[in-house]
Amino acid sequence: MKPDKNGRNKKWKKYYSLYFLVFVIFLYVGLFIFRPERTQTALKASGDLLIRIIPVMIVVFLFMGIMNYLIEPKGILRYVGKGSGIKGWFLAISTGILSHGPIYVWYPLLKDFRSHGMEDSLIAAFLYNRAVKIPLLPLMIYYFGLSFVIVISVYIIIASIVEGKIIGAVEGHFRERESKNG
Repeated sequence: MKPDKNGRNKKWKKYYSLYFLVFVIFLYVGLFIFRPERTQTALKASGDLLIRIIPVMIVVFLFMGIMNYLIEPKGILRYVGKGSGIKGWFLAISTGILSHGPIYVWYPLLKDFRSHGMEDSLIAAFLYNRAVKIPLLPLMIYYFGLSFVIVISVYIIIASIVEGKIIGAVEGHFRERESKNG
């Protein structure tokens, strides 16, 4: 979508989150008219979820602030940017495995890293490797056996690399097309 002479596309992007919020509010009001009890249940569930994630979000935002203060964007690029190579893949895979908590609390941090130049392929590998949960490995070994856990963990790591490469190729293709058109 190319911007017109008045820069309308820029305005849309600038206020997109506000438009989305207004849309969701109208959607809830509309649903409340037809199904008030179900809408109240949905609002209560959303409120409960918000209350549960606020402490985690505070920790993530503090972590982001500390990272922004201590690490320069060039430092991030060196480890997970274009040309980071095997150390970037190792870092994305290992931090994905070590990360805990709900996935949605990691999104703001990953977005921040992406804005500083983190490769999309490494973000995909990080997200994919969250399936390997270190605290749950003993339980998994108990139920499925050590050989199963080793094999599936290795397959997850290999699949994360393949998925990351696919994501990187697709994103690169779209960015290339976007740069030619814009």
